[in-house]
Amino acid sequence: MDLIDLLQNKKVSVRKIPEWGKYLRNQWEYHFANHLSHEEKKAIYLHDVDGGACGYLWHLFSYKKRDCLTEDEAETAFHNVPKNSCYVFYQHLDYALILENASMINAEDFANETDIYVVDKEFTWTYVVTHETGWCGPYFSRKDCRN
Repeated sequence: MDLIDLLQNKKVSVRKIPEWGKYLRNQWEYHFANHLSHEEKKAIYLHDVDGGACGYLWHLFSYKKRDCLTEDEAETAFHNVPKNSCYVFYQHLDYALILENASMINAEDFANETDIYVVDKEFTWTYVVTHETGWCGPYFSRKDCRN
């Protein structure tokens, strides 16, 4: 079952928003990584770099540049945070989703996804599943927490 079907089976309203990925990644960076300088972002490979290093927004957490919960604690926090309206987007795709009536979503719903970000519409919290889950992530953080 794909992610959209899984969410719709939970009575979540899902709207596809093609081409919003870049905008949402920029918004996520603005809200969660704005305390870092350009040089600090470059040092943790927040963005793609010439020469092959692949950037990931979640490096903000793996390089400990923002406080976050990891693994089971992250999943529990995500389960417990109020979720009505959310954005879902990927690191390397411009495809994104808007979720409404999302109170029933939980970490298990995203277990088969990689490099996926879930954030409330106000960007006050985020939940991230990485392609290195088990080693890095998943992560949960609030905007008002930072290293």
